[in-house]
Amino acid sequence: MAEMVQRLDDYGKGAWIAVMVLGFVLFWPVGLAILAYLIWSGRMSCGWHGGGAYGRGDWRRRFKGDFDKARSRVEDEFRAFTQSYSSGNAAFDEYRAETLKRLEEEEREFRAFLDKLRAAKDKSEFEQFMSDRRNRGSGPAPEGPAN
Repeated sequence: MAEMVQRLDDYGKGAWIAVMVLGFVLFWPVGLAILAYLIWSGRMSCGWHGGGAYGRGDWRRRFKGDFDKARSRVEDEFRAFTQSYSSGNAAFDEYRAETLKRLEEEEREFRAFLDKLRAAKDKSEFEQFMSDRRNRGSGPAPEGPAN
């Protein structure tokens, strides 16, 4: 049974749909059972599994926390490596440390700038929405059927 499920998963949603339709044609309770299994297992990316939202390009939100953790871990390891590494030239090592510190500060400032920019864009879009909504609501009242 598990081998058949794996094989159908390899073929994709179309194979599952074909098997479900065949089940309905042969004996409707079988088709109904396959439909229930597809919804319950999340194979059709629908229902309460959230597959619908994630399937439409919202994967960034889903994995954002994992990505941020991995990035900060790599940055920490890189920072530890560069601080412990010595070229043998004290002047160069000092220059490198100052440059890395400056670049990290610029990155923080740039991220703060991007956050402000996103907030301003969100605010302007919301204000435009509210303005459109007010203008739509203040127009002439639609004429309904006379009673």
